[in-house]
Amino acid sequence: MPQCVAVIWTEQPIFFIDFEGNQTSGVLELGVVEVHGGAIGATHTRLCRPTGPVRPEDAALHGLRTHVLADCAPFADEWETFARWRERGPLAAHYAGVENALLKATWPYPRSSPDFARPGESVVDWGPWIDTGRLYAQLYPELGTGQLEALVAACGLKHELDALAAQYCPPERRRYHAALYDALAGALLLASLARDPRLATLSIMQLLALSTLDADKRDALQQRELFE
Repeated sequence: MPQCVAVIWTEQPIFFIDFEGNQTSGVLELGVVEVHGGAIGATHTRLCRPTGPVRPEDAALHGLRTHVLADCAPFADEWETFARWRERGPLAAHYAGVENALLKATWPYPRSSPDFARPGESVVDWGPWIDTGRLYAQLYPELGTGQLEALVAACGLKHELDALAAQYCPPERRRYHAALYDALAGALLLASLARDPRLATLSIMQLLALSTLDADKRDALQQRELFE
């Protein structure tokens, strides 16, 4: 079996994603933040044309309405951008099920990309995902919450988040339930793990293992790393 050196997670670009929208409306707004070296890097955000109706209760939450979005390019136009990100590094989200489902609803599979759970191998899948919701539940259970806004407050990151938002987010989208703001919040939770000496040297495989609550999947990832 070829020997593959475990990659420390801070040495690997990770692309933190947040979408506003759902399966009914499609993706209405995207926010993506690159995390590398335990720091926030490049960001990307834009509004997207709905593929279905936007429910009033959803619009009240995220502030996006059909008449504002009607002239925007559809999310499907982002294929090449997302495919390249997946080739460069693993994707991340805060409770990644929503983002994974919306990606798959638009493009069921990316191009063949590195499988960061199996160094040296390839996979045609958007995952496995790094999931800050799962990570914080397992690493910091004493916080007692997985809610994004509450975690940012509990970790003392709100001031830092707002400074990043002032730098990167459109003025009217510097709030929770705006895609880039939420992506920055999650990316900051991820990047801040590098400030903990116990966590700064985890491998990508260990981070992926901690991102799943499925004990069998977690054990399989950990065993794979042990024997490579």
